[in-house]
Amino acid sequence: MVGHGQFQDRFGTVRRRFEVQIAGDWDGETLTLTEDFVYEDTSTERRVWTLTKTGPETWVGSAPGVIGPATGEERGNAFNWTYTIDLPVPDGTLRVSFDDWMWQLSEDRVLNRAYMDKYGVEIGEVIIWFEKQR
Repeated sequence: MVGHGQFQDRFGTVRRRFEVQIAGDWDGETLTLTEDFVYEDTSTERRVWTLTKTGPETWVGSAPGVIGPATGEERGNAFNWTYTIDLPVPDGTLRVSFDDWMWQLSEDRVLNRAYMDKYGVEIGEVIIWFEKQR
């Protein structure tokens, strides 16, 4: 699956654009998602998520940099994922919390909108349009 997205600050100014390739592997108990980001400045980042289904509509997950467990809940065609993460920035890391929403629009398309905050103050959002590659 390939996604095209951007981060915009709380004033709506686009600060960074990117493309992300996502590959998933389900072994019957654990879903491993590998996200490979390429930013418009050609820098790259890889994040590997490990997710486990904990109930009919609930998930828990982890990834490098994530503080504590990430928790997710399915709601019809939507999935809400919440977590706190130390994001790499040029002079270290920035700890932020995500309220991450994904909507399956069709078999081939997902819309992702993630709200970011620091100390409870909104700092921006990430919007990604995903499409299955054929």
